[in-house]
Amino acid sequence: MNDTLAGLLQVALLLVLLAACRAPLGDWMATVFTTQRHWRVEALIYRVVRVDPSSGQRWPVYAAGVLGFSFVSIVLLYLLQRLQPLLPASFDRGSVGPATAFNTAISFVTNTNWQSYVPEQTLGNTVQMAGLTVQNVLSAAVGIAVAVALVRGFVASNTDRIGNFWVDLTRAVVRIMLPFAFVAAVLLLVMGVTMSLRSGADVGGTTFPLAPTASQEAVKQLGTNGGGIFNANSAHPFENPNALSNLFEIFLMLVIPVSLTRTFGTMVGNRRQGSVLLAVMGGLWAIMLTLAWLAETHPTGAAGIAAGAMEGKETRFGIPSSILFGVSTTGTSTGAVNSLHDSWSGGAGGVTLLDMLLGEVAPGGVGAGLYGLLVLAIIAVFLAGLMVGRTPEYLGKKLGRREVTAAAVSILVMPTVVLVGAGLAIALPGTLDALNNDSAHGFSEVLYAYASAANNNGSAFAGMTVTSDFFQSTLGIAMLLGRFVPILAVLALAGSLARQRRVETDPGTLATDKPLFGVLVAGTVVLVAALTFFPALALGPIAEALA
Repeated sequence: MNDTLAGLLQVALLLVLLAACRAPLGDWMATVFTTQRHWRVEALIYRVVRVDPSSGQRWPVYAAGVLGFSFVSIVLLYLLQRLQPLLPASFDRGSVGPATAFNTAISFVTNTNWQSYVPEQTLGNTVQMAGLTVQNVLSAAVGIAVAVALVRGFVASNTDRIGNFWVDLTRAVVRIMLPFAFVAAVLLLVMGVTMSLRSGADVGGTTFPLAPTASQEAVKQLGTNGGGIFNANSAHPFENPNALSNLFEIFLMLVIPVSLTRTFGTMVGNRRQGSVLLAVMGGLWAIMLTLAWLAETHPTGAAGIAAGAMEGKETRFGIPSSILFGVSTTGTSTGAVNSLHDSWSGGAGGVTLLDMLLGEVAPGGVGAGLYGLLVLAIIAVFLAGLMVGRTPEYLGKKLGRREVTAAAVSILVMPTVVLVGAGLAIALPGTLDALNNDSAHGFSEVLYAYASAANNNGSAFAGMTVTSDFFQSTLGIAMLLGRFVPILAVLALAGSLARQRRVETDPGTLATDKPLFGVLVAGTVVLVAALTFFPALALGPIAEALA
C-alpha cells in the first residue's frame, strides 16, 4: 500500500512538472523556429559551413540534407570506434570490431542507441564524448527539425519551401538541446550522478569504472536517446543514484515530446489542435502505465509470486518507479532502462512491447513523436472522410492521393521491418542459438529486438545474444529503415501540403480541435497496431501471460 501511494505521488508530481513546463518550453521552441533573427554563434556556423540562412529549401533538398548529414555522421562515428587505440583517453580498450562498430554507429545516429557491447569495457572517454554524446545531441535535433518541417507544411500556402534543414538543425542544437542539457547535467550532479574523466577508482582492492556520466545521462534522456555509459544503464547507481534522480530522468524523457504539442498548436495558430494531440499522447501513456502496473503488482505463476515481482528490479526504486520508468522509456523511444524488462511478468513485458508497436507516439521521441502522431491524425481524417463521402481536410489542407500515400508509407515501413526481421530471425537455421529462453518468451525476445530497432527505441529484453554478424547487420538495417524511410515520407508530405492553398472551413469540415477527434486519432493508433501485430503478440507475450 505504501509503495502504491508513493508511486501515485510520483506520477502526480511528474504531471505537475510537465504541465508547468509545457507552455513556456513549447512557445519557446515555436519562437526558435519562426523568428528571423540569428544568434551570433549561429551566424558564425553558417559562414563556416557556407549556408545561406535566409534561403528556403524544397522537400527533396531538405531530405538530402538530412540523409547526407546522417550518412557522414555514421561514417565518422564508425571510424572513431575503429581507430580508438589512436585516440587519447582510450584506456587501452582496443578497436571496436567491424560489426559492432557498424551497428553502434547506425544506432546512435538514428536516435536508437541500441548497445550490443559493455560500454565501460569497450569504449574510452573520447569515443563516448566526441562520438556518442555528440550524436545524442544531433540525432535529437534532426528529429525536431523534421517535425518542424512538417508543421510548416500545414502553415505554408502555395509554396514549395519547407524551411532550411541546416538552420533548423543549428537552432535545435544551439537554442534547445545544449542549454537544457547543460542545466540538466548540473542538476544530476547535485543529485549524486558521477562525473569523471578517469577510467576508474580503486576502493578496497576493487576497481569501479568511472566516466563523464552526468553530461551523458542528461542528453541521453533529454534527447530520448537511451544509451547508457554503463552496461546497467539507468539501473546503475552512478547513472541513477536515488528516487529523486529517477523521477527527474523520467521528466527529461517526456518534457520535449510533450511540449512539442504546444509548439505545434502555436505555430498553426490554434493551440487547441496541440491540446488534442497531447490528450491522445497522455491518454495512451496513462493506459499503458495502468496495464503494466496492474500486471506487475499481480504476477502470475509460482516464481512471480515467490519473488514478489522484484526479480530484475532495483530495490532503490521498487515496482512503481520501475514501471513508470519502463512505460515512459518505451513510449518515448528513449530505450533507457532502470530495470530488466526481460524479468517483468508476461503481461507487463507485453505492454512495453506494445508501447513501441503503437508507433512510438505515446508520447514518442523528440520530434519523431509529433510527426508520427500527425501522420496518424492524417490517416484518421482520411478514414472519417471515407465514412461521410467527403474529401478529407486537415488544418485547411486537402488530403489527396499524394498526402495519403505519403502517410501510408510512413506508417507501414515499421511493421514491415519488424515482422520480416523477426520472421527471418526465427526461420533461419542457427539464429535461435542466440536465445536464452524458448517457447513464447523466446519469441517475445526476438520480436522485442526488431520492434526496438525499427522504432528507434534501443531497449531490449536482454534474454538473447545479439553479437553475431546476422543480428548486428539486420538490426542495423532495421534501424536505418525505421528512421529514414518515415522521415522521407514525412518530408514529402510536408512539401505536398506546402504547395496547396489553404481552404476555408465550412459546416461540413471535420473539427480537429475537439475531444471527438482525439478519440478518433487514438482509435486509429490502436486499430493500426492491433490489426498489424495481434497475431505476433498472440504468439509471444499474450501466450506467456495466459500461461
